[in-house]
Amino acid sequence: MRARTMVSVLVSTCVALVACACGPDEAKEDTGAKPPQPSASTRSDEPSPTPSVSARTEKPSAGPTGDQPAPRTQEGAIQRYEQYLHALGREDIDTVCDVAGPAAKKAQDQGLGPCTSTYAAVFQMISPAQKEALKTATVDPQRIVVRTPAKIEMPVEAVRSSASFSENDLGSYTLEYLKNDWYITD
Repeated sequence: MRARTMVSVLVSTCVALVACACGPDEAKEDTGAKPPQPSASTRSDEPSPTPSVSARTEKPSAGPTGDQPAPRTQEGAIQRYEQYLHALGREDIDTVCDVAGPAAKKAQDQGLGPCTSTYAAVFQMISPAQKEALKTATVDPQRIVVRTPAKIEMPVEAVRSSASFSENDLGSYTLEYLKNDWYITD
């Protein structure tokens, strides 16, 4: 197993342990309690006064729309990874799970929870300063590694932001071009 994969598995395992540490009683409180929904005739367009981290966001994806594929270029991969970084900073679970979907599926198949619950725990592990820095993070194209036209590695050293990140904090990722867009696969 590659060292980066081992670190990712270890971090994911720690995240799962933290998520499970609350015990079954607290977990039931978090997942089972939902406010009653008003009927269609009394429903207002106002947002809920108490949004939760696990609530789905209403933000549109910055990815391709309709049948238009994302560019299968180095720049397209960088743009997609920056979208992921910014979503991490905003705690935008929908975008994070979209971009990291294939990697999250692998982790789930290895016994970790679904993407939404795993990343809810990850959000809690990122410091406020790091979250703020991720919102505007960029990628240095000189530091990425193009393996094939459809497979690009984004080392943590390529992330440019006002906060520093290590392999343990953020990690390095592989993006692959699948189904007309770039996705984190490792």
